[in-house]
Amino acid sequence: MESFVITIGREFGSLGRQIGLRTAELLGIAYYDRDIVEEVAHRMNMPLQTISREEETAGSKFGRLSKCLFPLGSGELMLRDKIFAVQECVLNDFADAGPCILVGRCADYVMRLRPRLMKIYIYAPLAVRTLNAMELMNVGEVDARRMCLDVDRARSAYHRRYSGYDVMDPEQFHLMIDSSLLGVEGTAQLLAHLIREKFMRE
Repeated sequence: MESFVITIGREFGSLGRQIGLRTAELLGIAYYDRDIVEEVAHRMNMPLQTISREEETAGSKFGRLSKCLFPLGSGELMLRDKIFAVQECVLNDFADAGPCILVGRCADYVMRLRPRLMKIYIYAPLAVRTLNAMELMNVGEVDARRMCLDVDRARSAYHRRYSGYDVMDPEQFHLMIDSSLLGVEGTAQLLAHLIREKFMRE
């Protein structure tokens, strides 16, 4: 089977991470999310806890949310640019290794020239994402709603800086889907079917 790459962008609280992981399980292909950050830390000879500590320091008022707000750290701009350059290499190496799903980290932009590529964006209504965040993060409604808005704002700024386009620009994605329509399992089943039809029939 010829290799292919699936990228998944997602709104916070849309359960895009869970959907991506389940889709990879259904297809029997690799799934990369935090593995990307771990490999970046390894290649830069920076302990993972160093990057995590930087994330927590910069976003300390957000607690556990800091890793979502600052997915690759929040230090000086020059350092972040260096980290992104290494991240591009990591993403390409993971993609070269075989069929895979890449979550976040501007993968849709980094993979844009790959011929066998499907770019997916997962979203959901704010009310639904707020409920999901309340359950996942064990916080109240007000905090959960703020998390959704703050993380999405941070992700949008990060994505625009490195890709040059909006994280939800429909012209940049092959498929955008509301995860509240079918839930995690239903959405993963649908995505797996589409991916099989597109890349795995031959």
